[in-house]
Amino acid sequence: MMRKTVVVLEDDLDGSEASETLKFSVDGTEYEIDLNAGHANELRSALSRYTNAARKVTSGRGRPVTRKSSGAGTDAKAIRMWAIDNGLQVNTRGRIQADIVEKYLAAH
Repeated sequence: MMRKTVVVLEDDLDGSEASETLKFSVDGTEYEIDLNAGHANELRSALSRYTNAARKVTSGRGRPVTRKSSGAGTDAKAIRMWAIDNGLQVNTRGRIQADIVEKYLAAH
């Protein structure tokens, strides 16, 4: 059996068929609204005075996750093993405490 799902966007202002979903943020709150082409252009036009004067802010969303090492040329796994072997308490995941990295670098 085959099933077909159709999603129809409805303009959140007047109930007509919407052509797109717009996302925007004000005062730290993110919003999403489905609008037809005319209403979408009205919103963009109304905001253009402010968006043209504003600074763009990039967030972490949408970017690939990059792993940083615990320091220049250091190997996190080696630091953790060294710390455990030397009786130091070290995070098993995530960032390694700066004092442990410093001790590791001083010992090597």
